Amino acid sequence: MTAPVRVLVIEDDFRVAGLHCDIVAERPGFVALEPARTLADAATAIRAEHPDLLLVDAFLPDGDGVAFIRDVGVDAFVLSAATDARTVRRALRSGALGYLVKPFARRALTDLLDHYLRFRNILDDDRAVTQEDIDRGLAILRAGGDTPSVSRSATEQVLLEALGDAESSASEIADLAGVSRATAQRHLSTMAERGVVDVRLRYGTTGRPEHRYLRVRG
Repeated sequence: MTAPVRVLVIEDDFRVAGLHCDIVAERPGFVALEPARTLADAATAIRAEHPDLLLVDAFLPDGDGVAFIRDVGVDAFVLSAATDARTVRRALRSGALGYLVKPFARRALTDLLDHYLRFRNILDDDRAVTQEDIDRGLAILRAGGDTPSVSRSATEQVLLEALGDAESSASEIADLAGVSRATAQRHLSTMAERGVVDVRLRYGTTGRPEHRYLRVRG
C-alpha cells in the first residue's frame, strides 16, 4: 500500500493555516502535519517529520518563503496573497511546482493536491521514467492551474464557503475565510446587489444595527 503524502503547511495566520490543513486532511492519500507559523518552525518540522510536500506562504514573519523552498529541497507549492509577477516568477525559479493566489476557492487547492498526487505517482522515486512519463507529469501539474472558471470570483467562492447555510456578519465570515473584514464587506455587498446573498439587519440593545448575511439557495 502506498504511503500517504505528508504535507506541511507553512503559514503565519493560524486561521488560514487551519483551513488549509483541513482541506489537506480531507483528501485521500494525504496527511496534514502540524502547521508551522515561522520558517524556523518549518525547518525544525522538516528535520523531524520529513514532509513530502510543502504549502508555503511567500512571506513569513521571520523571512522569505520563496527563498526557503529553494534551499530545503522538498516539493512545494506557494500559496500567497502576493500578485506581483516578480514574486510569481521568483517562486517558479526557486522550484515551486505551482502558485495559488489567496484567497482561493477550496476546490482550487483540492484540485492542486489531486494533480500533485498523480504527478508523484508517475514520477515515482523507485523507478526509471521515460520522456513520455516526464511530459505527462508536467502536463498534469500545468492542468492543476487550470481550474474551470465559474460565474463568481475565487474570493466570492471562499466567502460563500465560509458563510455556508448560517446567518453571519461580515466580521464572522472574514474570520472563517481568512480575509480582512473590508475585503469580505466589499464582496458581500456586491453579492447582495446580485441577489447571491440576502442582507438582514439585527438590532442590538445599543449602537447601530448589524448587517447579517444569508446565502440565497435555489
